[in-house]
Parts: sequence; C-alpha cells; structure tokens
Amino acid sequence: MTKRMVILPPQSELTRSWAAELASIDGLEVVIAENEAEAMEVLPAAEAAYGTLDRRMLAVADRLSWLQAPMAAPPPGYFFDELTAHPVTVTNFRGIYNDHVATHAVALVLSLARNIPVYIRQQADGDWDRHLADSDVIHLQNSTALVVGVGAIGAEISRMLAAFGVTVHGVDPQLASPPEGVVAMHTPDELDSLLPGADIMLLTLPHTPESEGLINARRIALMQPHAMLVNIGRGPTVSLEAVNDALNRGALGSVALDVFEVEPLPPEHPLWRQPRALLTPHVAVVGPYIDDRRLGVLKRNAEAFVQGAPLENIVNKELWY
Repeated sequence: MTKRMVILPPQSELTRSWAAELASIDGLEVVIAENEAEAMEVLPAAEAAYGTLDRRMLAVADRLSWLQAPMAAPPPGYFFDELTAHPVTVTNFRGIYNDHVATHAVALVLSLARNIPVYIRQQADGDWDRHLADSDVIHLQNSTALVVGVGAIGAEISRMLAAFGVTVHGVDPQLASPPEGVVAMHTPDELDSLLPGADIMLLTLPHTPESEGLINARRIALMQPHAMLVNIGRGPTVSLEAVNDALNRGALGSVALDVFEVEPLPPEHPLWRQPRALLTPHVAVVGPYIDDRRLGVLKRNAEAFVQGAPLENIVNKELWY
C-alpha cells in the first residue's frame, strides 16, 4: 500500500531535490506543497510530512502518523499543545552536527581563555598593547568545566575539552553514566551547587519549558567573577540582560554566544561592544556534509516508515527533544 508524504512549504532547490530522492522509494508518494493552501489540500490524505506544521495544517491532517522536523532542535513555537496531543510521531535531525558544533564550541573556549576578542579589536586599530596579565589567562589544565546538556554534542565537547586538560563535569536530566572525558555526571537540581566551582560553563541545551531562562541573574551571581560562559545550544536559555549586566560589573569574566534570545541580535545591543564578549551569528552548525547528512536521516526514516520499521531520532514531544 502506497503512503503519501508531503514536503511542507516553504520550498527551496534543496527541498525539491530531496523530494526527488524520496520519490525513488518504493511505496512512497511524495507531494510538494508550494504554499499553505496547497498543504491544506494534500494533507488530509497524507500519512507523513517533512517541515513545519501550524495549527490549521495539523487540524486537517487526520491520517498523519510521522512528521520529520526540519532541524535538530526546532525554534520556539514548533511544538504546540495540539501537536503534543496528536498521535503523530515526530523525528528530528539530532546527531548530524556533533563534530561542527563541538569544534565551534571549543574554538570559543580557547579564544576566551587567551583573551583573543580583545586583541581582535586592537588589530582593527593597529594597537600594539601587550596588556595581557597572567591572571587574564584561563589555564585550561587547572580549570573545571561544567557542560550542561550532555547529549551527543555535549559529550563530544567534553571529550575535546578533556584533551586540553580540563576537568569536565556534566549536567543532564537523563544521562547518569559519564561519557569519555567527563569525570562525573550530575542532575539538573545540582546545578546551583556546582556553579561556584566552575571556571567554564558551557550550555548545549535545547529550548524546552524547563531550560528557558535557565541562566539568569541569580545563577550568574553564583559563578566565580573570572568564569567563562559559553552557549551553543539555544538562545532562550540565557538572559542577555543578565549577562551584559554581569560583564559591566565585573561579576562575569567572559562570554561567548552563538545563539541569542532574539535573532538576529540587534546591532544596537550592548553585547556587541563588550570587550570580553565573543559573538558568532548562529553558525556553530555550519560545515561540510550537513545537507547530505540531513538527507540521509530523512531517507532512512522514509524507508523505515514505508516498511513499518522503527524510526530514528524520535522526539519526546512534551520535552521538545
């Protein structure tokens, strides 16, 4: 029996090429919806979909049993009450960005540890100021890092940090056994007690109801004044106002952010001009082979769906990951 899969709007050259690849799977009919109106027409007869569903689309998707999300951690609003309650199984692209995101995260740590943002600013002015004092350097071999969120990306970051001599502790609600490079795992309710002992806190968390606003003024106040904060997870987990205020007061040593509460970060935001801040525009996931890896997950899941086999990367819709 043939099953129908709808490629939801908006469309691109990439999604059209993926649709052509999926169309070669025996037992799968692939339909490209150019806009929401077309999606509303074809979804009632569809068992599967790729992309983003809104409430109106979901309301007509009576036969839908599999939805492939277009990201590893979709943006706020992707999961809503009706989608959570719907019997549809949601899968995502987690696991395909591990090497790129981990490398980017460690590059941020190394840059802040050696005060590189300050020297980049000096370079623009031809300013030869060798002001770096021994106390300005975070000596990694004597440092403790707290990696909050030890999924596949967090585990790879931990392994890489440990190779530089960093003592790594992990915080995760589900993982109890330490992966390579992690000396001990902790539960989220231990976070406050761990913060005073961390020289580096690195967040890899998805945006969930529990993680939103996790790092706020109260928690930053628990950190050491020289501590480094790095976020390559999701922007809503960190209060930018609290970070900027702490940097202004000398209550936080440095910060590196690849994700932000508001994206793009407005050009007038004061964090752009913080000398101890390193900001990158949500590019940690960028790197070779990503599109091929995404297609690989999509195609494997489509084949499994047609065959009635288990899908990979199933999401807990209530947790959003």
